[in-house]
Amino acid sequence: MATQSGKISVSVPPPWAAGIEGLNAEQAAKARTRGEVNVAPMQTSRSLASIVYANVFTRFNAILTVLLGFILALGSPADALFGVVLVVNTAIGIIQEWRAKRTLDRLSIVVVSKATVIRDGLLEKIAAKDIVKGDVIIVATGEQIPTDGEVLASDGLEVDESLLTGESVPVQKNVGAKLLSGTVVTAGQGAYRATRVGEQAWAARVAKEARTFKLSRSELQAGIDRILQVIGWILGPVAVVLFISQRAVSGTFADATVATISGLVGMIPQGLVLLTSVAFAVSVIRLGRRKALVQELPAVEVLARVDALCFDKTGTLTTGELVLEKVDALDAGPLAEQAIGAFVRAFGQTEDPMLKAIAKAIPDPGWQIEKTIPFSPQRRWSAASFAKKGAWVLGAPEVILQAAGNPTAWGERVHSLAKAGYRVLLLAKTKDLADDVVGRGHLQAQPCALVLLTESLRDDAAQTIAFFREQGVALKVISGDNPLTVAAVARAAGIAGADAPVDGGVLPDDEAKLASMVESHAVFGRIGPQQKKAMVVALQERGHTVAMLGDGVNDVLAIKQADLGLTVGSAAPACKAVAKIVLTDGRFGVLPRVVSEGRRVLANIERVAVLFLTKTTYATLISLVVGVLFWPFPLLPRQFSLIDAFTIGVPAFLLSLGPARQRFRPGFLHRALIFSVPAGCLIALCALLALAFTRAGLTLEEQRSLATAIISVLGLIVLMLVSRPLLSWRGWLPLSMAAVIAAAFAWPVSRTFLNLSIPSLFP
Repeated sequence: MATQSGKISVSVPPPWAAGIEGLNAEQAAKARTRGEVNVAPMQTSRSLASIVYANVFTRFNAILTVLLGFILALGSPADALFGVVLVVNTAIGIIQEWRAKRTLDRLSIVVVSKATVIRDGLLEKIAAKDIVKGDVIIVATGEQIPTDGEVLASDGLEVDESLLTGESVPVQKNVGAKLLSGTVVTAGQGAYRATRVGEQAWAARVAKEARTFKLSRSELQAGIDRILQVIGWILGPVAVVLFISQRAVSGTFADATVATISGLVGMIPQGLVLLTSVAFAVSVIRLGRRKALVQELPAVEVLARVDALCFDKTGTLTTGELVLEKVDALDAGPLAEQAIGAFVRAFGQTEDPMLKAIAKAIPDPGWQIEKTIPFSPQRRWSAASFAKKGAWVLGAPEVILQAAGNPTAWGERVHSLAKAGYRVLLLAKTKDLADDVVGRGHLQAQPCALVLLTESLRDDAAQTIAFFREQGVALKVISGDNPLTVAAVARAAGIAGADAPVDGGVLPDDEAKLASMVESHAVFGRIGPQQKKAMVVALQERGHTVAMLGDGVNDVLAIKQADLGLTVGSAAPACKAVAKIVLTDGRFGVLPRVVSEGRRVLANIERVAVLFLTKTTYATLISLVVGVLFWPFPLLPRQFSLIDAFTIGVPAFLLSLGPARQRFRPGFLHRALIFSVPAGCLIALCALLALAFTRAGLTLEEQRSLATAIISVLGLIVLMLVSRPLLSWRGWLPLSMAAVIAAAFAWPVSRTFLNLSIPSLFP
């Protein structure tokens, strides 16, 4: 056939699709004109410009930038050290959100690039993006469905919908059945008409919702934001009072400005924001070494707060592979197992997971193959005959038993085994595999053995489940698979409540009733994507911090909705794009380490937050008092930088990286304020009393040096209290920082740079 631009005509439709009319060129062109093309927009909700804008143009960046400008214009560059924190913290925020945006932009559910359609009565290969609404699409084994549609012809068409629904059993699709984009044809072939294309297709709609930008909610960052908000309201009045008083005291605009900026910079705990980001970043590196990829910094902390963990069965509790549990040979004896071993080899290198599991467990007896009949979706069994060993059939028990004429004899046993979570195949012996017998479906077979398979449980599943159970985390198995199968796997992993699985068909629509059911049960099967999301919402409304771990597109909406989304390295691209943490090697057992890392970050940041909030408290009080009393401000910005660096900054950084195993407790901000506010008030009181008693006898430079010394000593005492227990490396931290500050006073170069002098009352 002639080659056309962008597409190639290959053949006429197959016989089973005879009489089905596709679009002609004119109809396809009109559909394109109407915009009914299989193209979906690929944008996240935030552009690079909006990310930069959100991180640069913040309230405190604006305040600090203005203060930095005044210092550089009117004061000494030595007093502008706080500008470094401003730049670094902003850069970290931009880089992290840009990485998240790039990940979201790569989100893809439908990856098919070419499709076969009927155009003008001929089969044509076209790009999937050129499919229009109304096109008739031909699909065959191994191909992905590019659009939603309705089946027009089926030649044994079976589709694997596990990516979307979680149900691991292929679904037979007859005429009139619905197809969803993103599913994969596992058997047969068929033709269907595209009914929804582009952004209207199921996969595109899921991708669109998944791409919505959403940062993890961090209690640490939320607490810090509240602190900054309160300080923001105080800064204005303090700045006015302080500037008026300093202008009256100093007489010059420049000196008054520098003194005011010194007070305001001391009030802002900008180092706490930076340190939190750095601590998260270090945790990301540590977890990366353990094969856990963190795609958003606050996610480390959120997992430490999780008290409800939802996860799919496949890829988490199980490896996704089947294992032969046993062969129940009944009256057939050893011959049945030999027949099974020979049977699976008769079909060569098969990709069928059941046959692969059997071949791995049962050796080849070396029987000579005479004839084979491959598996058919219509028959639901396959057959093989062997020289001197007879003919054998292996397949769905209910079909073979029905054909054998005794469906009830073994039916109850098959049902009880399926209820226990096994996947069951039936081996039967037959006398005749003649083509006419098979074609008419007149199979005469004698049941010989049941083949029992189970999903392979991960080696670390039980240990991981035990860890979360000991930590008081509620575990919810939410799967698209059969509830009985899910319950069996959950039971083997040690999940409490696995004996009472819930079928998704009985879940109520009422939100309150749904929340109650989700709260009281642990195992759920045949759960659809929207139901998974609704269950996560129900747990959140009950006050839980929810993590969702899944690996299929059917999990994407729930992963996105959860407080923390997790997935594995082998998951669908859509899952990896929206999850905040990816377990790259697929090991469920790495989660306890991730939780421990999150708890380390929480405990250490809470510890160092006390140091920053103490400084904010005493800086605010000193600014207010000297402003009201019209005293000269007792510290220069560079002196504040000395105190900040060696009583807070450097120690806080080291403390944030140390080990900690405390369990998470809500109320971080409340606990930090209970300690820091009294400590800050005490430091401010001591410094102000010292100034009050020495104002008449000391120069302004000596007063500032005295205030620097007093605040430094008391700040080191606070550091000692925060660093407990001191019988470790933490005990050396306050001593080493004290030595550095003492050296700053003693060394002439640093003393000159910091404008320090030894007060005359300490000769």
